[in-house]
Amino acid sequence: MPGIEETRRLPYSAEQMFDLVADVARYPEFLPWVVATRVKSDSATELVADMLVGFKMLREKFTSRVSKHRPDEILVHYIDGPMRDLDNRWLFRSLDADACEIHFSVTFSFRNALFEKIAGQYVDRAFGKMVAAFEARAAQLYGSNNSSAISIA
Repeated sequence: MPGIEETRRLPYSAEQMFDLVADVARYPEFLPWVVATRVKSDSATELVADMLVGFKMLREKFTSRVSKHRPDEILVHYIDGPMRDLDNRWLFRSLDADACEIHFSVTFSFRNALFEKIAGQYVDRAFGKMVAAFEARAAQLYGSNNSSAISIA
């Protein structure tokens, strides 16, 4: 099953980054290709949401269950949509009051093997755009007074 992972050090607290990632309803405001979200249920520990993803004329809806383990981990498990499987994991580790390390991993498989092969060629580029979007959103929400984000993967 194709996948990708990355670890980053960011100049924000683990709690700030946890809150940013857990706020699925706001994803259309800053994530590329996310057209809309609909939160079906949300509690301190679990969220279920639909996400409409689009590129040009292509639109697909995904449903996921998000398990929130504040402030250390967010697990996203695919429930329904056009893929066979799509899971991701966010780990947040505090380095000090104003910095954290984030480890993100995603695995996926398509129902169609040809789509999976094609997607595998573009996943690095798409992943890079999404990581950059989360970092830009953090700077917008929490300030960009320290631009020391570095990849340690």
